[in-house]
Amino acid sequence: MTIKHSEHLDTLRDIRSMMERSSRFISLSGLSGVAAGISALAGAAAAYWYFGTLPFSGPRPYYLDANHIDKLGLDYVSFCLLVAALVVVFAIGFGIFFTTRKAKRKGQPIWDALTRRLLLSLAIPLAAGGIFCIGLLELGLFGLVAPATLLFYGLGLVNASKYTLPDIWFLGISEIILGLIGVFFIGYGLELWAIGFGILHIVYGMYMHFKYDHAKAQSR
Repeated sequence: MTIKHSEHLDTLRDIRSMMERSSRFISLSGLSGVAAGISALAGAAAAYWYFGTLPFSGPRPYYLDANHIDKLGLDYVSFCLLVAALVVVFAIGFGIFFTTRKAKRKGQPIWDALTRRLLLSLAIPLAAGGIFCIGLLELGLFGLVAPATLLFYGLGLVNASKYTLPDIWFLGISEIILGLIGVFFIGYGLELWAIGFGILHIVYGMYMHFKYDHAKAQSR
């Protein structure tokens, strides 16, 4: 009886694992979140260096005194766009590396219909947010750019969470909350951006790594 019961449990676990693989992209690596967070903090540090200020140094928006800054031959808008682009490139690059490595280790497909649905669900809010932020820059509403990136990124995570690990939903909600806070505290947009894209990514990445990757590795 004990052997049969154990066999039934193993069968149920196998069925559950198959259903989970077919409905959710579970190869998302926690280490990719950690790498993205570190990249974002490095980008925030570069921005603080450029503006010659420190986090939480005062409520006056840092960009109001930035028109006269010309470090590395770049005005502040060009510098921030360059740093943001580099952060995105490094975050995506590390994400692809760690997620691909995890998928190969588990023998799971990397690119299939589920992956395309996940990326599309994430890409639509991000594309809309990118266009919205360009509009804010054109209107000179620089102080709303950081909160807007947090808001649209959070919406993208919530939208894509149905195709991947459920913990992503909570990360998305956290990003949205930070974005909403940033709307009312314009002078602290960079600090909130560093918290949302940097610290939260590292915390959630470590949590997901030890919950899904490290724990399952030990159980084998």
